[in-house]
Amino acid sequence: MSIRAVIFDLDGTLVQTEQFKFDSFSRAVRELGPQELDETELMEAYKQLVGLPRKQVALGLLQRFGLAGRAQARAAEFGVSAGWEVVIKIRHLRYSQLLADANALRAQACPQAITLVAEVHRLGCKTGLATMSTRQELVQVLQALDLAAAFDSCACQDDIVNGKPDPEIYLRVAGELNTPPQEILVIEDSASGIQAALAAGMRCIAVPTAFTHQTVHSARLLDERWIVDDPQALSQVVLQLIRIEAENHS
Repeated sequence: MSIRAVIFDLDGTLVQTEQFKFDSFSRAVRELGPQELDETELMEAYKQLVGLPRKQVALGLLQRFGLAGRAQARAAEFGVSAGWEVVIKIRHLRYSQLLADANALRAQACPQAITLVAEVHRLGCKTGLATMSTRQELVQVLQALDLAAAFDSCACQDDIVNGKPDPEIYLRVAGELNTPPQEILVIEDSASGIQAALAAGMRCIAVPTAFTHQTVHSARLLDERWIVDDPQALSQVVLQLIRIEAENHS
């Protein structure tokens, strides 16, 4: 079987919102902990968690910086019951402010990946989107990037029970595209996203960011030829894989 559909991740793949996410989680950690927390240490901790559901990111940061007790003590203040939810509340306020700036979002667009969406459509492939963002965040980003009508199917955090690296979100989009997993190629930027795609039985090409480069390479989930460190080469590598799959099944 050849590639009949391409599913894209959103954050870090089509738009570089990971800096926004880091800023917002960093704000939460600093509010809960000592202000002298080292920026580099915060960054390295966040890099290990990129691509995971926000609950896991929050729990990971609380554990890393020993802030679980401080967060739990403020749960009632934020109208929640768990410390990790406090992190999410603080983080959400900052992230919403950043996403509200459409010009800032457009400045963070990944033009090579966005161009690829149109290219694979011209090849006759269906396109899908699978993101761990909420539906509200997804709509904001797609509208800012003028991609609201670019995909045949979209799924987000609101649509699933288990986030990446679980394959649920990719299998959901595959079902909506009416395409078998083995005929789908996924474009991802994080190790957890790659794991989800592979667990779903799909092919995957990674285009890592500064946040995910180390974990994507060290995870050794993909052959190095399918890890695209230079975004300028993304279309070439994707078309190469599609061609190889077509030749292997002709």
